[in-house]
Amino acid sequence: MPVIRLSYEDLEDLTGVRIEKIKERLPLMCADVERMEADYMDVEFFPNRPDLFSVEGVSRALKQFLDVEPGLVRYEVGKSGIEMVVDASVLEVRPYIVCGVVKNLRLDSGAIESLMLLQEHLHRGIGRNREKVSVGVHDLAKVKPPFKYLAVEPGFSFVPLDYEEEMTMDEILEQHPKGVAFRYILEGKQKYPLILDSDRNVLSFPPIINAELTRVTESTTDIFIDVTGMNENVSIALNIIASAIAERGGQIQSVVLRYPSPEGGRAEEKETPCFEPAKMEISVKEVNSLIGIDLSVEECKLCCKRMGLGVEESVATGKRGGEEMLLVEIPAYRFDILHSWDIIEDIAIGYGYDRIEPEIPGTMVIGEVHPIEDKKEAVRGIMTGLGYFEVLTFTLTSERKQFEWMGRKRREEKVNVASPISSEHTMLRCSILPNLLDILSLNKHRDLPQRIFEVGPVVLNFKEKYRLAAVSTHASANFAEVKSVVDAVLKELGLEEAALVESEDGAFLEGRRASIITNGKHIGVFGEIHPEVILNFGLSYPVVGFEVDI
Repeated sequence: MPVIRLSYEDLEDLTGVRIEKIKERLPLMCADVERMEADYMDVEFFPNRPDLFSVEGVSRALKQFLDVEPGLVRYEVGKSGIEMVVDASVLEVRPYIVCGVVKNLRLDSGAIESLMLLQEHLHRGIGRNREKVSVGVHDLAKVKPPFKYLAVEPGFSFVPLDYEEEMTMDEILEQHPKGVAFRYILEGKQKYPLILDSDRNVLSFPPIINAELTRVTESTTDIFIDVTGMNENVSIALNIIASAIAERGGQIQSVVLRYPSPEGGRAEEKETPCFEPAKMEISVKEVNSLIGIDLSVEECKLCCKRMGLGVEESVATGKRGGEEMLLVEIPAYRFDILHSWDIIEDIAIGYGYDRIEPEIPGTMVIGEVHPIEDKKEAVRGIMTGLGYFEVLTFTLTSERKQFEWMGRKRREEKVNVASPISSEHTMLRCSILPNLLDILSLNKHRDLPQRIFEVGPVVLNFKEKYRLAAVSTHASANFAEVKSVVDAVLKELGLEEAALVESEDGAFLEGRRASIITNGKHIGVFGEIHPEVILNFGLSYPVVGFEVDI
């Protein structure tokens, strides 16, 4: 979860509240204070609240929560007169774009750092590591509107951020740190997205890097924001970053987007950002039922305002079907409110978790250990007795590590993640061995030999299976070593009768690999890890390993 560094001086300036009170009340906003230092604190927020990923967003929420300025913040949006022309060429590459302007700012180094960190947090969260959404922030004084969003040939050149010489877009993807990190997003594209001003100066090469020309500095007073991506979440990202900058005293202004005319139709025109709140109706009876306390309509309204929500007075006190209802206004920068229960959770936070009396459950039960946990505990005893150390790794992984780096064919039974947060977490693992090799690659600086194991779940065809996997690495690791370990494990598991046959698993070296068969069923594999697999994981010494169903 994102950890945000909050300067005490900044918090006091933006909220008008003493830091002692902030320290006392901030945890009640469902924030986890990681550490407190002399002039700052590090606070962890849930990923569903990207509007709190900056000191500006936290300050706004604190003013509402502490009744300094409760209720919905209504941002005035003026007209900048700036246009962004969207060319048809970019619609097949990265089709969504929204823009905005924030003027009359006074920025210091702390404000700029906060802005850049918010940008990166949005890239990782809403942006799914820039793949779905990426944000560009520019000094408006250094470029000349109108702007154009188009796709160009990879040979187009400009000076990227943090560099002094021009580079082609292909060179940026091969040599610039940001290009190397995010070039996978543009794999297979014949042209790349670009934002130009009227003099053909480059603002941004989304989702990779901005131009050095538009770098934001302490002398910047007017900021131009572009958000590009693959879905409608570009709008929420723009609202979050524009409203955060506006908390520094800036004035938000809109940009007109002009899209190409469809064949035989009229050109589409859109103006962004839009801060019109969404509305949702909730029942006071449901509020009290879900929280387990008795709140009046007025108390619910007050709790909503403490969480930055608005309530329409004309409807809030009315009755419908004999039930008291609230019509709640949801800020345009809130990404997390999808259901009435989300608002009820906000009401509970606004009321104060510290004020809700805990109760002992009415039904007392006695727990017992699940059979699979008994089995896992037994397996742990076997492996530690053989001199292996236990590790725990994530069930989420990527096809690259599970198949490509392992030299294995992709399995039809694999389970993909519908909306992955990054390219590293696109599927549920169907093998534990790649995770263990990853652990070895992170521990290359440690002494050898290294022997580790994990007992845990894999997922195939949406069904969970439990496996034991282990690896050993040192200069003399060989087939005889891993076979002796596998023999011992099978004996302890009561599988002495299991047959060992030649394996065709590409993760292991041919002639030094074997499959484990019992009752005609394949239950595992072991052997010497293939040299190419070892190199794929950045390792230098021989590795042996095995994986078996338990």
